[in-house]
Amino acid sequence: MQQQYRISPPDKVRTTVHLPASKSISNRALILNALSLSTTPIHALSDCEDTQVIIDSFNSDSNLFDVKGAGTAMRFLTAFLAGMEGEWIIRGSKRMHERPIHPLVETLIVLGAEIEYLEKEGFPPLKIRGHRLKGGEVYVAGNISSQFISALLMIAPLMENGLVMNIEKQVISKPYIDLTIGMMKDFGVHVKWEDNRITVRPQKYRAVEYRVEKDWSAASYWYEIVSLLPGAEVKLPGLKKESLQGDSYVANLFSDLGVETEYLSDGIIIRHVRRKAKKFFHNFVQEPDLAQTFAATCCFKGIPFLFSGTESLKIKETDRIAALINELQKMGFMLRESGSGMLEWDGERCLPDKVPTIDTYDDHRMAMSMAPGSFLFKPLVINDPMVITKSYPSFWEDLKLAGFTIQPK
Repeated sequence: MQQQYRISPPDKVRTTVHLPASKSISNRALILNALSLSTTPIHALSDCEDTQVIIDSFNSDSNLFDVKGAGTAMRFLTAFLAGMEGEWIIRGSKRMHERPIHPLVETLIVLGAEIEYLEKEGFPPLKIRGHRLKGGEVYVAGNISSQFISALLMIAPLMENGLVMNIEKQVISKPYIDLTIGMMKDFGVHVKWEDNRITVRPQKYRAVEYRVEKDWSAASYWYEIVSLLPGAEVKLPGLKKESLQGDSYVANLFSDLGVETEYLSDGIIIRHVRRKAKKFFHNFVQEPDLAQTFAATCCFKGIPFLFSGTESLKIKETDRIAALINELQKMGFMLRESGSGMLEWDGERCLPDKVPTIDTYDDHRMAMSMAPGSFLFKPLVINDPMVITKSYPSFWEDLKLAGFTIQPK
């Protein structure tokens, strides 16, 4: 029987929350640490499921890797294993086998990789015959997952001829590519990016001591809570203003939705303020993982919105556009796709379910972005709540510490 949590909110929130380490940084750090042949472990790694999948793969004596639902691990390990001597098989969950990987695989093949689709053409699972890649010049679409580009960049210095990558079309999630390049620099590798051309010459990674910073994506759910509750104040230690994480832009965006951010030497404090946009407009092409949080927040605050740049949400853990439309309708909000990559709520309402029961679609961000809806619907029920282990395993415990009541149903 499916697990459910019944959520009831507190009347006030004044707390300190110790966020998980950044999943994005942790996953890249593990790959770069391995490529540098370092024997020093990464400090303060994320304890999320996605990161654990990569750790388990590196510690495995098998040539068969199961990444479960971890899309980042599937992409990063596919590229990593393509350059490692041996024969490897990499697979994942049913949903993972529905997520296309051909743009990465076909580019790797051009660079000298030997990769075979074991079931459906263009999708995992994969058989990889690993060896040193020749490298060369390739053309990739900028509107595919930035993780494809990051996966190629991280293995590029070890290619015989290095890599020249020409990016065509608009680059989506550019901050994640910037994060990858910045971390490669931390490990001693120089990358040149001019216009839409990225060049990585053959070079060696340097083994370094590395500590992972806290996760700005996880902070977004606390911004949502503070936005919805007058008087709320939350301290979030370990977040940096000058962060390479693209989702640190959440602080700027929430300034229009009633949250002010105070930067401290050891983190931030976020406070509710009486500020409310009449309508919220934003292009999420660079911060797609924040779209669910802002869709939920705007609806819960009664602020119509128009989002663009949401094309990549259809190929995430689930079709996040469809999921948002379905689940927010249960709470009385009629969202619609108003064009390619456009998601809109014009204020139209419908009769909500008496006790909204939110499906999570095996998507951690659906569970966490919908949970603050309990301020409007007391209680709110979340199906399959432990999907949050993918990125923020302590989320429900942190809500309890902030005064929320979480009851298994």
